[in-house]
Amino acid sequence: MAGYDWAMFSKDLPIQMLRAAVISLSLLRVGAPAHAQQAGPTPDPTRFEKSVLAYEAADTTAPPHRNAILLAGDSQFFRWKTFAEDLAGYDVVNRGVDSFQSTDLLYYADRLVLRYTPRLIVLHIGGNDVHNGRTPDQVLGDFKSFVGKVRAAQPGVPVAFTSITPSPGRWQEADVRRAANRLIKQYVATQKGLSFIDLWDAMLGPDGQPREDLWVADRIHPNHDGYLIRVRIMRPLLGPPDKP
Repeated sequence: MAGYDWAMFSKDLPIQMLRAAVISLSLLRVGAPAHAQQAGPTPDPTRFEKSVLAYEAADTTAPPHRNAILLAGDSQFFRWKTFAEDLAGYDVVNRGVDSFQSTDLLYYADRLVLRYTPRLIVLHIGGNDVHNGRTPDQVLGDFKSFVGKVRAAQPGVPVAFTSITPSPGRWQEADVRRAANRLIKQYVATQKGLSFIDLWDAMLGPDGQPREDLWVADRIHPNHDGYLIRVRIMRPLLGPPDKP
């Protein structure tokens, strides 16, 4: 360490204490693993008020059915324009919001989730959190809070968390995304009424890299083939069709 006279310093401390001090300083320099980093920022959820109001206005014009499957979360649901035909036979309400983070979903849970009294809640959330600097621990904490809010209002409703996906446009975040998925999956395994929809490996090629053929031009959002992988994996959780 620059600025210290180590010879003078060592006269005043036993050698064991001196070694311990050096080891402690070295650990501080190494830093913590990615999922234990300093908590990332929590943005203002009211920036999505117009999007939520638009959904509420649409509900006034064409009220959705109660007891449907509810899709909630970020742009991967917001941009899923073929969900009705891809999930033909099922009564599905899609309330995805472009650029949503888990804190936003928690803030608007009453208006975008609970008001529909769904029979199943399917989430896709967390990718924007990681991209904007929030940690896997924060994503897990928000998911736990969301589950608690649902359980308090509608205790019998199952909740399925869709894994963060391995999009090639954000592959540099792969380690943190894996860590977030792992934490959520471990938590879900300890709880009744929760499911984990694992898309990660299904969207990778034999080389362990993201399949480029599953994404639109931005390499972040799935194309129709990418959504069909989701349908194939999540279908067993949906139960029998709601209608012929």
